[in-house]
Amino acid sequence: MENKEKKNDPYQALRFREFNMFLLLRFAMVFAWSMQFIVIEWEVYSLTKNPLSLGIIGLMEVIPAVSMALFAGHIVDQREKKGMLVWCILGFSIISFGLFLLTWPKVVGDASPTIILYSIYFLVFLGGLVRAFLGPTIFSLLSLIVPKKAYPNAATWSSSVWQIGAVLGPAVAGFSINWIGVHWSMCLVVGFSISALIALTQIEKKPILNPKIGEPVMESLKEGIKFVFNNKTILGVLSLDMVAVLFGGAVALLPVFAQDILKVGPEGFGVLRAAPAIGAFITMLISAYVPLYKKAGMKLLIAIFIFGLCIIVFGVSTIFWLSVVALFLSGVADGISVVIRQTILQLKTPDHMRGRVAAVNSMFVGSSNELGAFESGLTAKLMGTVTSVVFGGSMTLLTVLGFGIASPTFRNLDLQKDMEDHQNME
Repeated sequence: MENKEKKNDPYQALRFREFNMFLLLRFAMVFAWSMQFIVIEWEVYSLTKNPLSLGIIGLMEVIPAVSMALFAGHIVDQREKKGMLVWCILGFSIISFGLFLLTWPKVVGDASPTIILYSIYFLVFLGGLVRAFLGPTIFSLLSLIVPKKAYPNAATWSSSVWQIGAVLGPAVAGFSINWIGVHWSMCLVVGFSISALIALTQIEKKPILNPKIGEPVMESLKEGIKFVFNNKTILGVLSLDMVAVLFGGAVALLPVFAQDILKVGPEGFGVLRAAPAIGAFITMLISAYVPLYKKAGMKLLIAIFIFGLCIIVFGVSTIFWLSVVALFLSGVADGISVVIRQTILQLKTPDHMRGRVAAVNSMFVGSSNELGAFESGLTAKLMGTVTSVVFGGSMTLLTVLGFGIASPTFRNLDLQKDMEDHQNME
């Protein structure tokens, strides 16, 4: 009985001090990054009044993030993880400080809006380079901080903290734009990135577990890609999430909805941005007590289908609180998807390949956020904002139905045995 209680301990990973420091730095970085994205979205749309410009923000970040992802994964697998993370956080801090200066009237003076806009795009592009290394580094570092038996629990808490940052970042951005303006909102972003660096100092350097140090780049990349494409479970979950995020990228158009359709201003914009993250965060907290690994495949398919429905409801809604509820429920569904995906990746990825697998994950899922933003901005320009969002949600539904029918193996995916194997590790 005592052993069973230990196995079901929802705070298992939190009993490791370095993991708590890891959560602090992850929260600070996610908060800073998500807040910065919202502030820049607002500033860019205010400068241009063009929904396509919001899509270009995503495109500027996704180009370097995708093109460098596999190379970054190789580097991460070859290097010490704490040192890599120091450089990632420093890079982000410098970029944020640059955006802070760009939004300071005393610095930009009488510079034309076009120059300011292109300068913002350039710094966002540099941020994409940093992100290419940041994701694989954090994913790899997590597995070095807690023992294998705590991986599933650590993945849940890590995802939950990610959602806390994703909740508070947009919410604080919306209110701070209204209260202290865009410029001083960027100052807060810089402060949180520095706090992440301070938290990182409390984590010791970790050993490099890759037995193939010095392996040629092309051989390393080939091995990583081959592993992902040969593992049907990992490939399936990444493909599903990629399509859902790509076509369900309605959040990229929230400045348009807040300013021109719902007419709720920056405070309402903050609420809209926070709603899906709050839903996902609640789901993740519950999942620490009610695991989602049983019948994981069917749960994932249902969750993404519900996500698509919520996006459609949001697109056609002209009532603020209905829009908030639709976004909240989309976050609940997305939270289920994130927990299942992260659990699969942690359980089924060998230690020496975590950087490369995380890099492929960022290409499939992480970068599809920005591609989704571009797709939403482009289709909004061509079809209109509402039609664009409804189209994206409908494509998500069709994809889930098609994948579910075509892949009975994935429908029947259950992680029970994998969980038991990890829990039994010493």
